[in-house]
Amino acid sequence: MIHVKNLSKSYQGNNILDNLALTVQPGQTVAILGPSGSGKTTLLRLIAGLDQPDGGTIALAGQVVSSPTQTLAPHQRHIGFVFQTPILWPHMTISQNIAFGLGHLKAPVKKQRIQQLLERLAIAPLAHRYPYQLSGGEAKRASLARVLAPHPPYLLFDEPLTNLDLSLKQTLLHYIRDYLDLTAACAIYVTHDLTEAQYLSGQIFWLKGGKLQPDAIS
Repeated sequence: MIHVKNLSKSYQGNNILDNLALTVQPGQTVAILGPSGSGKTTLLRLIAGLDQPDGGTIALAGQVVSSPTQTLAPHQRHIGFVFQTPILWPHMTISQNIAFGLGHLKAPVKKQRIQQLLERLAIAPLAHRYPYQLSGGEAKRASLARVLAPHPPYLLFDEPLTNLDLSLKQTLLHYIRDYLDLTAACAIYVTHDLTEAQYLSGQIFWLKGGKLQPDAIS
């Protein structure tokens, strides 16, 4: 479970988040919409441990991992973060990028999981290429595969389908929903697209004035 309580964050004197509260149960996907600058990415960065809150707490599975006086390191939170810009190790092939978080698996299981992701996301022919050899859409798919490969219990999506053509966007949206339907992950999906939010989640919030407000349509 992700439990955010009384979370506050400001930058250069501007309040971005103001006593924000949010709870995401295992197997639940929450979608968050809001204009640019409303604090959507800030919220995800705080949950991931990339920033420290000015007030309030963030707990994962009942353990406080962020407060104004403590922050558990990001790599210790077991969070998968799909950024708007693809994140891939430039010195590794696509297969090696996907395998990066699978060191705990036995070789046959690891190989099978990598192959399944490559095929499901239609990037199998790119397995031995490096990130600089990919198009923007290919890099987004490879980055998504890298994040999902370890089956993290917590998933954060920061507008992952931005700037994709409609066909590819729909394909990846279907895949993300299928993946979330089959796992018990707690997921937060940030987007500007209400259609995406409605497709993935039955619980939609708007981030306004530093607080989350339930969407009247959802």
